Amino acid sequence: MSTIELVDPELRDSLAPQIPLGAETLARRRADANALAAAAPRPDLPDVATAEIHVQSAFGAAPIRVLTYRPVNPKGPLPVIVHVHGGGFVMGSPEMKDGENRQFASDLQCAIYSVDYRLAPEAPHPAPLEDIYSVFVWLHAHAAELGLDPARIGIKGESGGGGFAAGVALYARDREGPKFAFQHLIYPMIDDRSAIRKDLHPCVGEFVWTQEANLFGWRSLLGQEPGSDDVSPYAAAARAADVSGLPPTYLSVGGLDLFLEENMAYADRLNRAGVPVEFHLYPRAYHGFYRVTNARVTKQAEHDTREALRRFLHG
Repeated sequence: MSTIELVDPELRDSLAPQIPLGAETLARRRADANALAAAAPRPDLPDVATAEIHVQSAFGAAPIRVLTYRPVNPKGPLPVIVHVHGGGFVMGSPEMKDGENRQFASDLQCAIYSVDYRLAPEAPHPAPLEDIYSVFVWLHAHAAELGLDPARIGIKGESGGGGFAAGVALYARDREGPKFAFQHLIYPMIDDRSAIRKDLHPCVGEFVWTQEANLFGWRSLLGQEPGSDDVSPYAAAARAADVSGLPPTYLSVGGLDLFLEENMAYADRLNRAGVPVEFHLYPRAYHGFYRVTNARVTKQAEHDTREALRRFLHG
């Protein structure tokens, strides 16, 4: 049974057949994602300076490429977003959100550091987590010289990037060292068990990101079958036995998204553990609906995410 009639009419026309995601099609899917990112419009914002830097890994790996965005004439130390792009753990690049990051740096008067982490399956867990965490600790160590406020460094990610963001927030909580000021998670990919569940919600996961794609993403990241007993919570945040002590959290998801139930469950667990949570559920929206920029539900979601970031960054 198709769920197309449940999809918001303004989102329906943007649905198109996709090449299934798997080992045989991964190179093409990566190329398509990179081409889409390259073709996306970039706002002309002379008040924002952009650069590409390379940050030394704290784990002995190769230096990590990072795209940076910051206001040209800040009025003091800047709050910071560590940004983690999406792509189901296996594709994508910081360029995917280049236009949005430019706009956020201008609108929110913040610095953004978007991490080009290593991708699975070539670099499985914990490689991506190590890259993202390395950038975070580097920012803290160099905050004064960079003109940043170390007390206001948060993390933001979408889809697979949201899953990494949640895992890195847990990792930072459990280590001696700096902690994140907030985590901002947009339809995050946080539970490997969703890839093998037989009792999924009957109305989720038909479009954009299917259970089959999810299975490939999790196999690639874990290097083993998802659902086993030894999966690290730093790879799949929903596996964490204790979610107390995590930073204030924003979490949003569409009502037809494959990640609906795992995201709702995580928000509930955070709330029960005393973590301040702002949770948004957008009806009739599938995974990745943010890319349909002319839909009213997308405009509402963009407004909500921007204002939540404004509160996190500036109080």
